[in-house]
Amino acid sequence: MPESIPASLIIDAYRETFREARGGRRRDPVGWVLSVPDTHQKSVLAALDKERAIRLLTCATEDEANAVAAGLWIGGEPCIVMIQHAGLYASVNTLRGVALDGRVPIFYMIGLLSRERDKAPPESRHSMVRYCEPLLDVFGVPHARLEGPDDVHLIPKYFRLAQERRAPAALLVGLETI
Repeated sequence: MPESIPASLIIDAYRETFREARGGRRRDPVGWVLSVPDTHQKSVLAALDKERAIRLLTCATEDEANAVAAGLWIGGEPCIVMIQHAGLYASVNTLRGVALDGRVPIFYMIGLLSRERDKAPPESRHSMVRYCEPLLDVFGVPHARLEGPDDVHLIPKYFRLAQERRAPAALLVGLETI
């Protein structure tokens, strides 16, 4: 059964991910989080707003977030893109053009808004939840689900995977964060 994940655990995993991306060197800020407001991950966004070591940049659209992520990557800055599943659908062209064709290792944290606690996403009555994983599969984007606090170790793993592939990777945030 999936559980909500505390924002503090996710932010700790972000810090670890960014430090690792910088070869263990401490630097302020240690990394960037680009977001398009996501009600599913709002507790993480609220906590990041107070975080000094991680810069939070709110983008107007997912296309903008993908383009900014590409620019940060070119400049050697690690970043994470936090969006909702609806934003994934809205940004398919930049996912393809920037991340896949451009070989930019964008790491996504995708909130599954309206995911039912008692159903796996493929069985959801909500098409946005049900089709998210198949859409990522069509584009060959490796993905996994964050189903509870024990899964936060996947954050640095999938970030690394994106870097190693020079292509996108994603984690799907199953339940609303707390």
